[in-house]
Amino acid sequence: MARFFISPEQVNSGRINISGPDVRHITKVLRMGPGDIITALDGDGKVYEARIESTTKDKVKCEILAEGQAGGEPPVRVTLVQGLSKGEKMDLVVQKATELGVTSIIPAECKYSVTKLTAKKAADRRDRWQRIAVEASKQCRRSVVPRVVTPMKWAEALEDIPGEAVPLMPYEGETEQDLKGIVQKIKRPLEIFVFIGPEGGIHPEEFEQAHRKGVIPLTLGPRILRTETAGLAALFMVLYEWGDLGGVSNGKKENGNHHIGVQG
Repeated sequence: MARFFISPEQVNSGRINISGPDVRHITKVLRMGPGDIITALDGDGKVYEARIESTTKDKVKCEILAEGQAGGEPPVRVTLVQGLSKGEKMDLVVQKATELGVTSIIPAECKYSVTKLTAKKAADRRDRWQRIAVEASKQCRRSVVPRVVTPMKWAEALEDIPGEAVPLMPYEGETEQDLKGIVQKIKRPLEIFVFIGPEGGIHPEEFEQAHRKGVIPLTLGPRILRTETAGLAALFMVLYEWGDLGGVSNGKKENGNHHIGVQG
């Protein structure tokens, strides 16, 4: 069944009004019309089964047949604070982090960031990355679209850490403490922040700022990873240990078999 993301404001009195690029996709690409059934998700966990009632060139009107909670999201919320990177690296990080199950992404401008954005460029990039997150959510059949925020300074991102969250920071200067050891000490949290530096790494001043905020440095292993690799590797490890990628919680296997689908 075709799946589309909508905003809660598009749901009203038992009906859904779809507008924007999805109208052309429904009517021209999929050639769907009155009587056809679609699935609509509001990006916040609610799912609707709906029947198309009518179509115009700029709107598809649907009747809601059933609604419920979509589920399928990780049991832990993970925010990835990714140091701004050049080229298409950020596009890749947003896409793959969405597939893995990230909750939100904060692009952070760091002292060693090669990319520097004006206010307008930052807003434009944010809109582009949000569209990438939407498309990735559709592709991997997520029920929630990760929120991508407008790029901010490293220090500002540190201020956004909620009091109950566990903040982690892969750091090449840390050689002893790894995620496995941290998992053995900490019960599965409800929220995790993962801080990743840009191509040039984390500046000593930024490390000290993070340290003062209680961010836990850890090693990802003996090899130095590129920034776009480090963020995704850390995200996978966190969601394997505390989330739903492998069914591991606090170092113990949970009951049940688990499978990760791979698409080419």
